[in-house]
Amino acid sequence: MLLRCTDIEKSFGGKPVLHHIDLTLAAGEIGVLLGPSGCGKTTLLRIIAGLTAPDNGRIHLNDQDITDQPVHQRGLGMVFQEYALFPHKNVFQNVAFGLRMLHWDQAEIEKRVQQVLELVGLAGFGPRPVHELSGGEQQRVALARSLAPAPRLILLDEPLGALDRALRERLMLDLRQILKNAGSMLGRPEGMTAVYVTHDQAEAFAIADKLVVMNNGRIEQIGSPQAVYRQPATPFVARFLGMENIFEARLVSQMPPIVEIGDWRLAIDPLTINHLPFTIHHSFPLLIRPEAAELVTDDTEAVNVINGRLTQHSFRGRYQLITVETSHQPPATLKFELETAVTLPAIDQPIQLAIDPQGIIPLESG
Repeated sequence: MLLRCTDIEKSFGGKPVLHHIDLTLAAGEIGVLLGPSGCGKTTLLRIIAGLTAPDNGRIHLNDQDITDQPVHQRGLGMVFQEYALFPHKNVFQNVAFGLRMLHWDQAEIEKRVQQVLELVGLAGFGPRPVHELSGGEQQRVALARSLAPAPRLILLDEPLGALDRALRERLMLDLRQILKNAGSMLGRPEGMTAVYVTHDQAEAFAIADKLVVMNNGRIEQIGSPQAVYRQPATPFVARFLGMENIFEARLVSQMPPIVEIGDWRLAIDPLTINHLPFTIHHSFPLLIRPEAAELVTDDTEAVNVINGRLTQHSFRGRYQLITVETSHQPPATLKFELETAVTLPAIDQPIQLAIDPQGIIPLESG
């Protein structure tokens, strides 16, 4: 493993901020720390960088213990939300700054600056004053400056946070490709290894190889973006990813698997319970995914049919978001995403939906 954080703990003023954090990244892997403000992700990044000392735990880079090593000896690149460019220098001078500090000769500097500016889509921008650049261009310069010395690991703290939404959408797609392409150009054929901090789930999904979801100083779940989205581990992870249909349920049958929420029974897919050791009458949180519902029509062969009343409807372009109050006891309120072509009843009118068993996911308590 290129990066290994073991049992990292940190408190400020007696208040715990990080609890027993274990994290590994392979060479060329992009790890994204995702979570709400105050969850500890930036503190963990600063500890990896050497800007903050942990109270406990060790950090290894390429099997070398760097826990007590000064920042300037760690060989890391850093990119922040504020860009931190020199306003009185042009693009070339900003990108070349770190190389000059490392005593590269002029010919090597010129070659490397040209390489990284081309890599980040700014070929020919060398003479441009920094203050004439857009926010997105300035962030690309900051990224080029961090990549230029070919660091062992690059750390990015909310690098797109200061950009408007449209620009963020464009740059987040470019950013992953830049990090993947940078390796072969900079002598790291496995790709750049990176730790990336964000609170934005779309950004995390677009950039991550490994997603690390954090909450209250703890890691709630680690996995690929696809795995975390398809199988959130805890109610916190599900809610943070925008899934609101979470209920307390109990298992009433294992063959076939059936769960009960009040007087409401649902068949679930056997694959969804294999990862948890459930026994009959075991209670647990249950997620019903927002895309799991289908409108029941006369010719629909339906399972898990629920009857209810349509209480809200919102057109969202690619889908329509509906809120349904069920007729079960106790009543449940659910939100679903249906295709835009589906014709819905009027607000406050009855609605009948079928729930796909594969869209019903048992969660760990948390």
